[in-house]
Amino acid sequence: MSGIRDHSQDPGAPDGAGVLETRLIDIGRERFAREVWGRTALLTRSAGDFSDLFSAAAVDELIARRGLRTPFLRVAKDGSTFPDSSFTSPAGVGATVPDQLDDTALWRSFADGATLVLQALHRTWEPVAEFSTRLGTELGHPVQANAYVTPPQNRGFDAHYDVHDVFVLQIAGTKRWIIHEPVHPDPLRDHPWTAHRAAVAEAAQGTARIDTVLEPGDALYLPRGWLHAAQAQHEVSIHLTLGIHSWTRHALAEQLAQAALALLADEPEMRATLPLGVDGPGEELEAVRERLAAAVAAADSTALFHRARRSQGRPAPLGPLAQLAAVEDLRPDSPVRLREALAARMEGSRLTTRVGWLDFPEADLPAVARLLDGEVHTADDLGAELVARLLRAGVLVPADR
Repeated sequence: MSGIRDHSQDPGAPDGAGVLETRLIDIGRERFAREVWGRTALLTRSAGDFSDLFSAAAVDELIARRGLRTPFLRVAKDGSTFPDSSFTSPAGVGATVPDQLDDTALWRSFADGATLVLQALHRTWEPVAEFSTRLGTELGHPVQANAYVTPPQNRGFDAHYDVHDVFVLQIAGTKRWIIHEPVHPDPLRDHPWTAHRAAVAEAAQGTARIDTVLEPGDALYLPRGWLHAAQAQHEVSIHLTLGIHSWTRHALAEQLAQAALALLADEPEMRATLPLGVDGPGEELEAVRERLAAAVAAADSTALFHRARRSQGRPAPLGPLAQLAAVEDLRPDSPVRLREALAARMEGSRLTTRVGWLDFPEADLPAVARLLDGEVHTADDLGAELVARLLRAGVLVPADR
């Protein structure tokens, strides 16, 4: 089967391996990073049982009982996406929001062959949310999650590419995947496949790199830009797509340019108006080019990079009632820990996180450094006043003993 890598010589995952190695691949993290990541497709047969993450029952619950609204669901058939108005409606007395999912309309569309796309499951389904957070932490790139539910012998989308890497996890049923190499390698987020529609359509008629049927427990990795089309086989297919929004060198260049421009804004000469009657950049352009190059060389975009990374993810859920109880019931032996997925980082005496920043006096810095290890600590260990402050800020949460 062309395009499927041979894993027969790879050892099993080592002790302490993360979800990438234990659940998505069977070639080991180092080999994946060296030979596969961002380079080529990878099919892993029988990667594991994904029913703990998602299921047919989860689909029914989300659609029929959770009161989801758009854009948490899309509907598509044969390459066309349905208008939201075709599957949404008000939800009756006390819930008259007009764009809630209409389960009857969705049932009729699904029975007629449409694919249901449950979007942003990393926000709406706890097992997927926890898994996505762990994977994103391991990869160092933010992760989103969608589920695709397709009736037998139907497809939702024509051949296309994504502008992010994906892991496809087959949950239920079977689906035939036809994979072609990129026509526009490593697309950026503003390089949609529709800008290369003709080249994509032509490439999709050629010999596939991979043509295979995914079965429950199979996992498929595709770098951004790889063409793919999929069709359910003889039963309903459910697969989970984990989208990896990879940081790129272009993104780092954007951060560096932004930091350089901030430096130039502090220079009176650069803020000055061009001469009266100027007919073009002329000599001014060369002078600006030199100053810009110098600013780029002097700029430090580290803080911007970390700020941007923090903004692309969300911390672990925080229950307001449990948090209030933790503050009110705080005792010296109360166990606490750093809230997960907070992207906490010390910058001098400042702690920056996804929920804001806090400055600390010198005396508190050793205790703050200890809590960043992610382990469980007691209020007495860190200092009750400090713990109370961090609980109120949503940085610490109560922990199990």
